[in-house]
Amino acid sequence: MKIKSLYKYTYIVTAIVVTMFFSCKNNFKAVQNIGVLQNQPIGEAKNINLKYTEAPDSIGRVIANLESPKMLDYSNRDFAFSEFPDGLRLYLYDENNQKNTVLADYGIVYNETDLIDLQGNVVLITPQNDSLFAEQLYYDQKREWLFTNLPVRLKSATANNGNGDIFDSDTKFKNYTILDGRGDMYLKE
Repeated sequence: MKIKSLYKYTYIVTAIVVTMFFSCKNNFKAVQNIGVLQNQPIGEAKNINLKYTEAPDSIGRVIANLESPKMLDYSNRDFAFSEFPDGLRLYLYDENNQKNTVLADYGIVYNETDLIDLQGNVVLITPQNDSLFAEQLYYDQKREWLFTNLPVRLKSATANNGNGDIFDSDTKFKNYTILDGRGDMYLKE
């Protein structure tokens, strides 16, 4: 009698396991898509024109203006950012409303740090027609500061031309430093 009961339980357990096995679908693709969705942008904008102003308690003067044909919004990430895969144009204004223009093939704006990473054929043009050429340039929006540790070339109408591996400047391009690997330094103050 015990053997019959044992066979009954074995058949029941086997039937349940087989039913569960065949009722489970191959959800591997669905699980993979969860990760893909998290890696996709939450939004996409075309022909954008973003204006950055001073703090709300001040006059509200425009200090920067970013234009781009395409922006991808990744604010769904833990470290949120916006990507500009088709390039961008960034105008940086001083208190006299003179603007420096920065052009780049690609850019990323990191929302939490207010840092803009400009990459690929970066060109900065000042109101005095000085031009800085770089492969990458960072713009710190909080400090209103430009910098890079990659090679740069300066073509200046108002100061000495120079090449270097490190560039550091205010957005007015009035105080800048260019250092090269040999220890030579170009300053404008």
